[in-house]
Amino acid sequence: MWKIHFILLFSRQGKLRLQKWYTTLPDKEKKKIIREIVQIILSRNQKTSSFVDWKDLKLVYKRYASLYFCCAIEDQDNELLTLEVVHRYVELLDRYFGNVCELDIIFNFEKAYFILDEFIIGGEVQETSKRSAVKAIEDSDMLQETVEEYMNKPAF
Repeated sequence: MWKIHFILLFSRQGKLRLQKWYTTLPDKEKKKIIREIVQIILSRNQKTSSFVDWKDLKLVYKRYASLYFCCAIEDQDNELLTLEVVHRYVELLDRYFGNVCELDIIFNFEKAYFILDEFIIGGEVQETSKRSAVKAIEDSDMLQETVEEYMNKPAF
């Protein structure tokens, strides 16, 4: 069964922008893993493979503009499927933000997490339709705006 253990988004400078863990680990261990993985990936030549054997897992990563998207999967899991999942997440971000950039993730991280949670739950892809995932996000935005309008109306 194909399953993602965690997803990391980080910049070319090594700044972590988003992390989602589907495996329970202590915070100290997570920080150590993040440091190690960021160092491994940033030190690799751009012409090398996007797959790295790491401990008992496999790292699958892709760079889009100034951000690296990295997933950890089981050693025997399908790397190409994982690259496709990463690409789909980027497409969802692009569709929502309109050509997503690092600043969109920094200033709207809650939306980036929401989009990820609409797409992947428990390390497994839940929604393959871009249209359905984006519709859920737009519905959430509309609900939030409605609640804000309601809360700003004067009470009599």
